[in-house]
Amino acid sequence: MAGDTLTTESYIKHHLTNMTYGKLPAGFTRTDAHGEQHTLAQDTWTLAHNDAEIAEMGFMSVHVDSMFWSIALGLLFAFIFRKVAKTATAGVPKGLNNFIEMVIGFIDTNVKDTFHYKNTLVAPLALTIFIWVFLMNLMDLVPVDWIPELMMWATGDPHFFFKVVPTTDPNVTLGMAFTVFGLMVFFSIQQKGIMGFIKELTLHPFHAPKWYVNVFLIPVNFVLEFVSLIAKPISLGLRLFGNLYAGEMIFILIAAMFGAGLFLGVLAGFLQLGWAIFHILVIALQAFVFMVLTIVYMAMAHDVDEEH
Repeated sequence: MAGDTLTTESYIKHHLTNMTYGKLPAGFTRTDAHGEQHTLAQDTWTLAHNDAEIAEMGFMSVHVDSMFWSIALGLLFAFIFRKVAKTATAGVPKGLNNFIEMVIGFIDTNVKDTFHYKNTLVAPLALTIFIWVFLMNLMDLVPVDWIPELMMWATGDPHFFFKVVPTTDPNVTLGMAFTVFGLMVFFSIQQKGIMGFIKELTLHPFHAPKWYVNVFLIPVNFVLEFVSLIAKPISLGLRLFGNLYAGEMIFILIAAMFGAGLFLGVLAGFLQLGWAIFHILVIALQAFVFMVLTIVYMAMAHDVDEEH
């Protein structure tokens, strides 16, 4: 990808751009691979070829690569665990079965240590989040040029966009975070009732015995509690995105060094190996943090203690 037609800046920009599918409006002028321009006669759903088309597609566009890899890795996770579940026996597990049982035991221990309520959804949710996020993060260890180069060769488009790490896309990480947030709100209302949930947002942290004092405190409480509430999914999603995006950026910068001469190429090889080894820790840690915070948020949703 760091060929003669691309500068280092465009190389980096290319690797950080998603394959985007969306609608271009009638009258939009497109520029093809040969530099020729033509104006669309009607609204057209298509893949974007450059940043201008991505910007024009706006909010309703779809990141096809992020969707593909996240769904594919989710199906891979379901396939592996289903296969292990079907072959599980009462005896001593071996090989993959033993590894999967260790992972399940690890997740179960964390759930029991943090979540002290009855809800059969929480443990499967924690397991799904940990494995799914880990698999998506793991794609960061695939050399940054391999799959994009393969796709450019297959399509014949030297500037074909194709990112392979779903968690470097904030749409994916925030989508998961707001799903967790939705479950948190749902269980809060289920456990505390709609009035209990409203009281939680309006009568804490400041509360007075006199109702007329609370009239002035309720707006202050609501602002404080609402900001605290909405910050949970945003911080949950952006934390994962930020760490993986930074890691991917470093891999791309190292890869760009391979085209800068023999000395920098050799140095890049050592840097890439060292960063990959260190990044294994980041990949596992971020999956673990996302899982643990999800469990904590579920526990908070089930906490009906009036003091909270």
